[in-house]
Amino acid sequence: MTIRLADAEPSPDVFAAVMATGILSIAARDHHYRGLSDSLGVLATLGLLVLVALVLATGALSSRSSWNFEDPDVTLGLFTFVAACAVLDSRLASQRTVLRILGVVALSSWLTLVALTAKNMSGRGWAGLRDRAHGAWELASVGTSGLAIVAATVARREPWWLWVAGPVWGAALCSYALMTSLILWRAVTERQDLDGFEPDTWILMGGLAIATLAGDTIHAAAPAWLAGPVLVVTMVTWVVATLWIPPLVYFGLHRIGRRPDMLRFAGVWWAFVFPLGMYSAATYAMAIELDRRSLITVSLVFFWDALTAWLIVAIAGLLRAGRAIAGGRG
Repeated sequence: MTIRLADAEPSPDVFAAVMATGILSIAARDHHYRGLSDSLGVLATLGLLVLVALVLATGALSSRSSWNFEDPDVTLGLFTFVAACAVLDSRLASQRTVLRILGVVALSSWLTLVALTAKNMSGRGWAGLRDRAHGAWELASVGTSGLAIVAATVARREPWWLWVAGPVWGAALCSYALMTSLILWRAVTERQDLDGFEPDTWILMGGLAIATLAGDTIHAAAPAWLAGPVLVVTMVTWVVATLWIPPLVYFGLHRIGRRPDMLRFAGVWWAFVFPLGMYSAATYAMAIELDRRSLITVSLVFFWDALTAWLIVAIAGLLRAGRAIAGGRG
């Protein structure tokens, strides 16, 4: 059997699987499923280590990488790495050493990707950006919100980090507004509703859900004069995230009805699992913040939806990998 590295090279957004697994671990912990939470946390940690090793190995041993770092799709997809580090950092926040190491890795990666993405997007013009925009571009906002959560978590012990978390959160919201404008502009121009949306369009909801969680974390560390405005913005992001759900469900079902073949496994489906898990975690945070027990039930429903989706995507991925190995042996 011959295995070619080109065939094994992952896509830039491969870390979305770690994001989805990590946030499900957090949501399981919220609902006191400790064993399930720990198991998912271990899987997310191992997944991050394995994927980093795979990316480094293929990059070092391949004579030519398929990743073009002048392509915004590549650099924006790599924000999944920032988000994966941030989600795991939040899950393992009680371990100070891990918190600092993952925080430094997430920050340095974020700075690099922001510079590359800004360069890649600056020379294309608004129309050019519109023609290429899609749901995965929201990953820039997701990764930035994740970094804000890490900074706000550190601020509980070192308060001055709050002045990092706040501006980073603001940058995440601005990035979300920019990318959403481009995506909706393209949808209107190309009448994408005829075919429905791709699975990664769910990041339109997930981007606001993680912004909600970032706002809640900042609110917990904020002084009284800042806590009120932060809470208001956090409530707005959660409400808008909620409002995204009905149209995303409608267009998703519409697309499946027209193209049943899209239900076959593809890595992009992790971008569907993550928003469901993140909405569960964000809704739980809002339930505690507003003392609304009914929202805990909503969070629990989305947790089980997300876990079901996670199992389906994970099993489908394993089956596809098994067929690929079997085919290679043949």
